[in-house]
Amino acid sequence: MKMQALALAFLAAAAIGGIAWVFLYPLLSGQRKAEGRRATVAKAEPVAARQNQRDQRSRREQIEGSLKEVEARRLKDRKITLTARLTQAGLAWTPRKFMIASGIMAAAAFALAMLAGGGPLAAIGMAFAAGFGLPRWLLGFLKKRREKAFLRALPDGVDVIVRGIKAGLPLFESLKVVAADAPEPLKSEFLAIIETQAIGMPLGEACGRLFERMPVPEANFFGIVIAIQQKSGGNLSEALGNLSKVLRDRKKMAEKIQAMSMEAKASAGIIGALPPIVMLLVYLTTPAYISLLWTHPTGQLMLVGCAIWMSIGILVMKKMINFDF
Repeated sequence: MKMQALALAFLAAAAIGGIAWVFLYPLLSGQRKAEGRRATVAKAEPVAARQNQRDQRSRREQIEGSLKEVEARRLKDRKITLTARLTQAGLAWTPRKFMIASGIMAAAAFALAMLAGGGPLAAIGMAFAAGFGLPRWLLGFLKKRREKAFLRALPDGVDVIVRGIKAGLPLFESLKVVAADAPEPLKSEFLAIIETQAIGMPLGEACGRLFERMPVPEANFFGIVIAIQQKSGGNLSEALGNLSKVLRDRKKMAEKIQAMSMEAKASAGIIGALPPIVMLLVYLTTPAYISLLWTHPTGQLMLVGCAIWMSIGILVMKKMINFDF
């Protein structure tokens, strides 16, 4: 009984102490007075400070809205048409001309395969590769080469714009300076911005369309900076200066990644080149042994299957050694 009484007394004392701590401690320690003083100081905030906070909040909302608009446009235009792909590759061809050239290549490959005695199956495979795969591979190759040349010249172009703005030139005149002196393809892309703006499109929207013709993150950054500055204002020279630094840092990172992945790329190249090299060596030593691959129907089927699996393996290795950042 004594232990139960002591336990109940301890619990009652702990409960009373907790209640007293919650309700009496703020009064005794002065915490309630300190909260009142802080509230008084907060109420006495100057009108200018409140206006500055509202302006900052409004500008932040404008920036967030601009970023959401750019991201929505990117998601909407994710499906790239053939016309856009030709433009990104730097070709002035129409889709009809591209289709005609692809058909001619397919017909030539089919005729060559049939004349070589490869059989209908091999001829169809060669025609498909020459008429569908090769032209699109060439488009991708030209597009990547053009993007690399654009990225090499973009930081210097942004620096020219920054120096022009600091010297007192308007943004449009600074863009004209870059369009006049920059190398290709930066020159043609900035000329397109100037021509688009000259026909009445706002400069921020014209710069935002740069990403459609040059789908690289750096072009998207440039368009976002210009679009935000046109809508919400601010120090454009400082923003573009920071953008130039970011572009150069990304370029250094890309070069570092390329150097670190060069060993894996060399290994992938050796692995991908081994089967055709071995096939060529066997043909040079014993032609009759390997000629069944393109003279017998079963061998032709096996050859097509090997080509498909080799292509899949090369694409997988390329995906593994290419890094996005």
